[in-house]
Parts: sequence; structure tokens; C-alpha cells
Amino acid sequence: MTGPFSSGGRPNAGVPRVPTPPTGWPIGSYDHYTEAQRAVEHLADSDFAVQDVTIVGVDLMLVERVIGRLSWGKVLGTAAVSGAWFGLLIGVLLSMFNPGSGGGINFAPILVGVLAGMLFALVFGAASYASTKGRRDFSSSSQLVAGRYDVLCQPRSAEQGRDLLAKLAMRPSGSTS
Repeated sequence: MTGPFSSGGRPNAGVPRVPTPPTGWPIGSYDHYTEAQRAVEHLADSDFAVQDVTIVGVDLMLVERVIGRLSWGKVLGTAAVSGAWFGLLIGVLLSMFNPGSGGGINFAPILVGVLAGMLFALVFGAASYASTKGRRDFSSSSQLVAGRYDVLCQPRSAEQGRDLLAKLAMRPSGSTS
């Protein structure tokens, strides 16, 4: 019997469908995600049951990195380019199904699509930027990062995992064997 929260028929049968706290014992703690990833990779290379392992980001932070200043020129230029690409896609699709000029490519729907896409994108881009009234005149990229990354393991395999990670910690970080 399967229900909305059961795992029947899914390839990752052990992964819950709703957010749940992780379980397991800590077998390693790392400052960077790449270090935690390297630890799990080491476990996998050592034929460890990695399906018992979870990487947990602790002390989460939302980091917003400012990319640059926004101006009317940048906003309208970006809108025009993205509108042109979308219009090109629509125009190509319309030209494929247009019985137009007897076998050749009909460029009229492509041109109309590109121009219409640019026009609509310019209007919506300008309206969106104008609605901010100068409160957010920069572009940025957001990323969720953690203060540390813990590697957890189910109790049945935790001791073996801890021993393997202790051996990894003894090796230089550039070593692969």
C-alpha cells in the first residue's frame, strides 16, 4: 500500500518526501562542503555503505553577493536580449508549422517573433525596474551556506565509518590513495 508520503515505486526509497531532521551519529565535521564531500567519496571508495551517510549543513547562512550596479541601460539591454531569444524560439516554431513559401524557410514569423519578444520583455522589464523606485539598484546572487558540515552515519556502521575517516585525516589532502 502506498500513500502520498510513502516511498513505494521511487528510486530513492529511503529519502523522505517531507522535510525531516537527519538521523545518525556524527563521524566527521568539516569547515567546507568540499571536505565533507571528499570524506564521503573516501567512504565510497572504501566499499563503505554510503547509503547510511548524510551530510548536514549546520549554522546556515544566506549569503548575497553583489554582482554589480543596475541601470536603465543594463535592465533594458538584458530584457531585450532575453525577449529576443524567447521570440526566436516562438518564431522558429511558428515558421515550422506555417505552410508559407512552399518548402523554403519562412523568415517572417521568426522576425515577428523576435521583435514581439523584445517588445514585451522591454515593457515588462521597464515596469518591473520602475516599480522598485530605486530601492534596489544592484544585482546579486544568493547562496545558502553552512558554518560547518557534519557527516552523520547510522549507528550500525558509525564505528567503521569513523575509523575510515580517521585514516583519511592522517593522509595529506592532495593524496589520492
